[in-house]
Amino acid sequence: ARHIARGVECVQGIQARVRTVPSLASPTSESADTPIVATQEDLKGCAGLVVGSPTRFGNMAAPMKQFFDDTSALWMQGSLIDKPAGLFTSTSSLHGGQESTLLSMMLPLMHHGMVMVGLPYSESGLTQTTAGGTPYGPTHWSGATNNRALDDTEAQLCRALGQRVAKLALALEEKSS
Repeated sequence: ARHIARGVECVQGIQARVRTVPSLASPTSESADTPIVATQEDLKGCAGLVVGSPTRFGNMAAPMKQFFDDTSALWMQGSLIDKPAGLFTSTSSLHGGQESTLLSMMLPLMHHGMVMVGLPYSESGLTQTTAGGTPYGPTHWSGATNNRALDDTEAQLCRALGQRVAKLALALEEKSS
């Protein structure tokens, strides 16, 4: 998420805001580095959106699904129509369902009328990566103990997606003005 935000902020006129979705379990404690929780107002006010989720059995995690399930009011208002959206994920196993997770996250965004943004093969990292990356969006293989950091190629793919979503958001806003 941080690498994608860096890519977004490379585009003049766009600011990235990193958020998380609420947990389904009650939090046991809060710390100084507790991330800011996304709200429906965050979605409504965004110019573009990049959504990430860990993979759970080839699908988005339950908290992300719950968050999307609660966006009916935005759907009824058409709040997200024609806004660009990108996706990213991480898995603990090498063939853990990265692409199907990205596709599962795509479905509610398409119902909202968002414009899906992927990674074109002009991004050389897609053919060079050994740990993750697809035309559907950046991916990462974290390992069973989540101890594998993003490599330089994966980080570049994340930044590239952030830049693409930001540039498209600006272009679409200008066109609708």
